[in-house]
Amino acid sequence: MSELRKTHPGGLFFLTLTVVGWVDVFIRPQYTDIVLNSLRYCQQRKGLELYAYVIMSSHIHLIAARTDGSLSDVLRDLKAHTVRQLLRAIAENEQESRREWMMRLFAYYAQPQRQNEQYMFWQKTTFPIPLWTPAVVRQKMDYIHSNPVAAGLVTAPEHYSLSSACYFSPLQTLPL
Repeated sequence: MSELRKTHPGGLFFLTLTVVGWVDVFIRPQYTDIVLNSLRYCQQRKGLELYAYVIMSSHIHLIAARTDGSLSDVLRDLKAHTVRQLLRAIAENEQESRREWMMRLFAYYAQPQRQNEQYMFWQKTTFPIPLWTPAVVRQKMDYIHSNPVAAGLVTAPEHYSLSSACYFSPLQTLPL
């Protein structure tokens, strides 16, 4: 991650994790479950403080922090773990009609990158934006929660189950 795009301890950040080529991976529950389980693990074991989130078909938005240590380190580990799990799940899923196409795309995006051996799943940066004021925090939270509405997936933010706006969200979030 670029030095200009790193987080600092104790800071609250708006983050975006995007699949290369904006591939719609998170339309299958088995793939979203991998991300949800990984985020849950990071909350329980790595000090990830999650305040808001949404998992869209090709990207994830978070408002997160880590008071002790680097949020960038948690995100690096999260991305490294999920890429292994997701690529394996896609490659081994005989029911996945887009399997060959997705694997070809992930291989294509890895070619110009030196540190990626065979496949690249996540875009390089998480675009961390520091949230300095309550007004900016509210604006980013509203943006996150309105993403599924803007995409035409639901009519109200609380109807989208893969979001902290949903009353029965699969992830626990902290109050702001």
